Amino acid sequence: MHRPRVRSYDGREIPLPTWTSAEAENWLGRWAMNLMLINVSTRKLGRAVRLPEGDLPTVPGDGTSKSAASRRFVALSAERMAEWMASDLSQLDLLVIQIDGLHIGNDLVLVGALGIDGEGNKHPLGLVEGATENAAVVQALIDNLIERGLDPKVCRLFIIDGAKALTKVIRFTFGRYTPIQRCQIHKARNILERLPKPLHASVRKALRQAWELEDADKAERLLRNLARRLDGDAPGVAASILEGLDEMLTVNRLGLPAKLKRSLACTNSIENVMGTVRRVCRNVKRWRNAAMALRWTAAGMMEAVKGFRRLKAHKQLPILRAALAAHQAKHTTRNKVEEDLQAA
Repeated sequence: MHRPRVRSYDGREIPLPTWTSAEAENWLGRWAMNLMLINVSTRKLGRAVRLPEGDLPTVPGDGTSKSAASRRFVALSAERMAEWMASDLSQLDLLVIQIDGLHIGNDLVLVGALGIDGEGNKHPLGLVEGATENAAVVQALIDNLIERGLDPKVCRLFIIDGAKALTKVIRFTFGRYTPIQRCQIHKARNILERLPKPLHASVRKALRQAWELEDADKAERLLRNLARRLDGDAPGVAASILEGLDEMLTVNRLGLPAKLKRSLACTNSIENVMGTVRRVCRNVKRWRNAAMALRWTAAGMMEAVKGFRRLKAHKQLPILRAALAAHQAKHTTRNKVEEDLQAA
């Protein structure tokens, strides 16, 4: 594209408002980023923006080469990620936070957070990188959320995949009585993978029966009976069932309705986001550094937002709000009594 130039009588160039406006819109950069997010490779960008047999010829330096497309994607994705990671969270009425990790290569893990507000809308909250999904990495993510306006004094439900580092950091930052739900789908998968196939059906049925019970104490007794039954044939699996038992039944203890309980008993929402990230990144053959992984993952999470739907049981979220308020009031009173006893 030829750039029009206008000069004044003294030889100075006069900026044209139309050209300045068109340049600020960055149409080509946004076009390149959109195509790369739907898995068009940089080598095919020129073909994607014009018909090969059309009457608009390819011109050297027209900005559609693979290197130009890559530079535009890097600049625009970095800009959008910086804007997202600095966004204010104080205005979000978050009731639920899900945290999960994504492995990039052999020595890089990205830990992301997704929030669900009182209307059932989903919001990607943040992303950090680390070598493993350890406590320091998770703490960095939580600290970033708090710096951007997440109130640590508000009681929320955290849903995690079972990593001990997540539980440790959540309880350290938000209080030891913070409700944490361990993903039941992950737990069932881990249990069944360690059992012989003839036991799969009966164990799966017992787990489902326990998780669907409204009475958390009965559900816990059912799971303990299952562990006792498996103790002879698979002692390691029996220990796995008992490990983190309280966190498996958090939604039961909160007294949530069946539909809402199913929606909040697993990390499906953030798993779907990570699935979109994997799809967006499938053309990447070599990760050069952590900055590149962060840019691509953040772009993938923003792409996932376009397909977000409200939580299926969003009409029942006021019940969760009331349950969280009652949970916080109960344990605030308990903490006060313990402090008085210690002072005495």
